[in-house]
Amino acid sequence: MQSSGSKRALSAASIGNFGEIYDFAVFGFSVPFIAAHFFPTGDTAAALLNTFAVYAVAFVARPVGGLLFGYLLDRIGRVKVLSITIWLMAAGTAIIGLLPTYANIGLGAPLLLVICRFAQGLAMGGELTGSTSFILESAPSARRGRWVGFSYCLANIPNALVALMLLGFQLVIGKETYLDWAWRVPFLIGGLIGVVGYWLRRNLEDPDEYKEASRRNRTKSPLGILTRSGLRSMMYVAMIMPIQSVAAYLLLGFMYTFLVKQVGMDSTTALLSNSVGIAAYAFFYLIGGTLSDRFGRKPVLMAGASWLVVVAYFSVRLAANGSLVGAVTGQVLLGIGIGLYGAACSVAAAELFPTSFRATGHAIAYQVTVAVMGGTTPLVSAVLIKFLHSPLAPGWYVTIVAATTLILVQFVPETKDVDLRTSIDGQTTDLHARELSSNAAGRPRS
Repeated sequence: MQSSGSKRALSAASIGNFGEIYDFAVFGFSVPFIAAHFFPTGDTAAALLNTFAVYAVAFVARPVGGLLFGYLLDRIGRVKVLSITIWLMAAGTAIIGLLPTYANIGLGAPLLLVICRFAQGLAMGGELTGSTSFILESAPSARRGRWVGFSYCLANIPNALVALMLLGFQLVIGKETYLDWAWRVPFLIGGLIGVVGYWLRRNLEDPDEYKEASRRNRTKSPLGILTRSGLRSMMYVAMIMPIQSVAAYLLLGFMYTFLVKQVGMDSTTALLSNSVGIAAYAFFYLIGGTLSDRFGRKPVLMAGASWLVVVAYFSVRLAANGSLVGAVTGQVLLGIGIGLYGAACSVAAAELFPTSFRATGHAIAYQVTVAVMGGTTPLVSAVLIKFLHSPLAPGWYVTIVAATTLILVQFVPETKDVDLRTSIDGQTTDLHARELSSNAAGRPRS
């Protein structure tokens, strides 16, 4: 039975992660408002593309934050670094809510926006890896998938809550007032949530797994990730991450704007439908994590990728028909596949590395893949629609990435029962030992 202290650690780490993801989500849902205030008026399409480019800036910063904070997570501890990342994210988010607009200071406005967005990306580069490593190393070995799935479920709830909060603000004060100045309020709230997240985390201690590994490997650097086995694990992460990155950020960072600007849906209906899809996405993280503990990571990865291959195009097509039912159904179908796949992907990506350099390896591989595939998804989707003259182009994009990932998953090792201290290196060693034993048993005596 797991101790109440471990459960408190899970809750505190997950709730802190909740605050981090809230801060990151606010920007994605505020794209139409940011486009109106931080870029020249007159060309709505250009302003949206510029805003999606700024959205992608945080994903450029994420690998930088991953390298910096990943190294520190392995060197000085999980909890100390998680305290830094939550303050950095809170500051970057709150300052966006205070920035002057393009009408006030011209090009200085988007420049300051880029700086804040970069700070958010740096923080996220360390936060997801740090919280995932902390929870994985604190969990019972038979429930690692469930614990990580729970943390990601809780972390993604803000994505739905932000949508509902924006909807509530607009209904109470009116859309014109919200567009004028009240769009700043969710960003300021994000800063306050960051303070609460820090308060909840302040008394956490590093997991015993990490402390024991650190004690035994004091002379080893986290840059052990550059060994052959470390690079192999990074390659495996890059093989399983593409569809998770693309599909998740299509739902989280693009669909709301797509429904408003391409489909012509009113913002209230678009926010409502998107929040339902994201809620399904969060809920299926719990289911996917539990299933991965029972059946293994690879079967759940294959099931989730297969689901997205089948439904991605039809999901976008349903959402594009302009009705609330179509938009909800399409996004829920996407959310089911992303949640199932994401739960197994999230835990496997961390289990692929041994404890001594888990955070460094995971942060670099995970964040680079998310930056390349996820951060560019809204921009790529907008460009595909514009140049292919089809609002359904993003559906084909997700389908192709899902099919490719489904093939790549076949070559990734199962991590469900690995020992965290050695990860897949231990599996390789055990296999080699069994082969030597078998050969010795079959060798004729002299």
